[in-house]
Amino acid sequence: MIIIPARLESTRLPKKVLCDLGGKPMIVRTAQNAQKVDEVVVACDDEEIAQVCRAHHIVSVLTAKSHSSGTDRCAEAARILGLKDDSIIINLQADEPFIESKVLETLIGLTKESKAFLNTLAKVIPPEKITDSNLVKVVIDTRKHALYFSRLGVPYARDGVNDEILSNYPYLGHLGLYGFRKQCLDEFCALPQSPLEHIEKLEQLRALYHGKTIALEIVQTNSVGIDTPEDLYEAQRRFGI
Repeated sequence: MIIIPARLESTRLPKKVLCDLGGKPMIVRTAQNAQKVDEVVVACDDEEIAQVCRAHHIVSVLTAKSHSSGTDRCAEAARILGLKDDSIIINLQADEPFIESKVLETLIGLTKESKAFLNTLAKVIPPEKITDSNLVKVVIDTRKHALYFSRLGVPYARDGVNDEILSNYPYLGHLGLYGFRKQCLDEFCALPQSPLEHIEKLEQLRALYHGKTIALEIVQTNSVGIDTPEDLYEAQRRFGI
């Protein structure tokens, strides 16, 4: 099952999940795109989002406004839905309307096969994107397990971004979706929040801080998350607005 956490209020782009993309709200675009792959439920925090979902025949559940992360919201939705402990749950961000079906299928497959606590995806990014703090970077080991996530350009290329070694170990941008088994999702939400996630505002750092493994697969994708007014403008251009 794909669960899409959707919070009405957002800092950089007010009510962004309801922003229009080619005649449909962003949350509807994201959900309908994901429905090509699996069953979808929107975990929302406001009746306004729920009404929009109902109007477009998308299943939604109301969750608490107090959640500090989308993953916490997904966990409440999973409990409301009565999902079993071994259920595969994909946490897809509401601002990812362009995510390709193959990418979602890759994450579902990784989550089914992996023994990691948490599973996610990354893509190779060009040097000019390294300093973009809205694009989260991830560093991995030989097993494709995450070592760290940061809004900074990690690892720091002391010899410059044209260093030959980077052709074999390129910079990776994290994609905003996660795969859990439900029991791991519940365990994640029971972990104390970490100072790292507060500093970077990245919830996945909670898992690393507490010694949990995060497995990744590297994919090719043209999808972009929508975080800023500039992102929204580009997304609207893709829908011909």
